[in-house]
Amino acid sequence: MVLGLMQPYFFPYLGYVDLMRRSDVWVVFDTAQYISRGWVNRNRILHPAQGWQYITVPVARHALDTPIRDIEIARGPAWATRIEGQLQHYRRRAPYFDDVLSLVHECLRPDETSLLRLNVRCLAGVCTRLGVHFEGRLLSEMGLALGPIDAPGDWSLRVAQALGLDECLNPPGGRHLYAPEKFAAGGVRLTIQEPVDFRYDCAGYGFEPSLSMLDVLMWNSPADVRAWLDRRRARG
Repeated sequence: MVLGLMQPYFFPYLGYVDLMRRSDVWVVFDTAQYISRGWVNRNRILHPAQGWQYITVPVARHALDTPIRDIEIARGPAWATRIEGQLQHYRRRAPYFDDVLSLVHECLRPDETSLLRLNVRCLAGVCTRLGVHFEGRLLSEMGLALGPIDAPGDWSLRVAQALGLDECLNPPGGRHLYAPEKFAAGGVRLTIQEPVDFRYDCAGYGFEPSLSMLDVLMWNSPADVRAWLDRRRARG
């Protein structure tokens, strides 16, 4: 049984969804310290002229060591309206614009106060759009008895051991965080996800890799994306 443990990113890129799809147990790492200018409250979409731009959920002031589960969204509805406005340039060219804008509108409730709840809802919405199963368990609510955490890479190892799982699937960008010998000694197989290479036509825009799933879903049907995810999962 494969564990996937990741922080709850905001409308993350396709590789994140691939990691979710290939995990038997998905745990939302909401006890991790929130890092500003990361992926928990922002992601990237195409810019109407060239390159890319950020879409961002503003967060309230907080202490430096605040965990993700306790991060609050800054008050006011303008942020949700702004994000929907940043997507409008897709309307002219993207074949699935209306469906994606509807997804965003359903997910970005301006009365939401918790960044964690918002992001979990966004992840669930993307999975519903793709027709794939989503069950995100919050680490903060699982009551697991974890062993010593001496390094960032220990979290997935200890959670897997606590749940009786025999494999951890981790993203390629964090390869340097994990000590293979520690996983081997702990009886857990360490697997590093291979990089994602999913290119598609953007109808006059220059293709930008690793953008938010919102961009992927603007240009690709749910069936095509799900078929790609299924092929990756079948390869193991």
